[in-house]
Amino acid sequence: MKGNIYSILRGTFLVNDDAFKNWRAIIFISVLAIVMIASSHSADKKVYEIARMNNDVKELRSAFVDGRSKLMKLKMESNVVREVAEKKIYSSPNPPQKIRVKKQP
Repeated sequence: MKGNIYSILRGTFLVNDDAFKNWRAIIFISVLAIVMIASSHSADKKVYEIARMNNDVKELRSAFVDGRSKLMKLKMESNVVREVAEKKIYSSPNPPQKIRVKKQP
C-alpha cells in the first residue's frame, strides 16, 4: 500500500512496463473532464440567455401595457371631443333617432 502511494507521488507508474493501461485511463479521465467542463459552460450560457430573454419579455410586456393604456386614453369620449373641437367639428345638440322602415305587404 505504501509503495503504491509513493509510485503515484513520484510518477513511476507512468514509466514502468505496464504504463500503457495507466495512460489509457488517464487519457479517458481527461476526456471525460473536458466533456464535463464543456457541458457546464454550455449550461451556463443557456442560463444567461434565458435570463436575458426574460428581461426582454418583461420590457416588451411593459411597453405593450403602456401602449394599451395610451390607446385607452385616446379612445375616451372626452379626448375625442377635444381633438375634434380643434377642427371646428362639434357634436349635434339633437340626439340621433332611429329610422324604421316598415315593409309594405
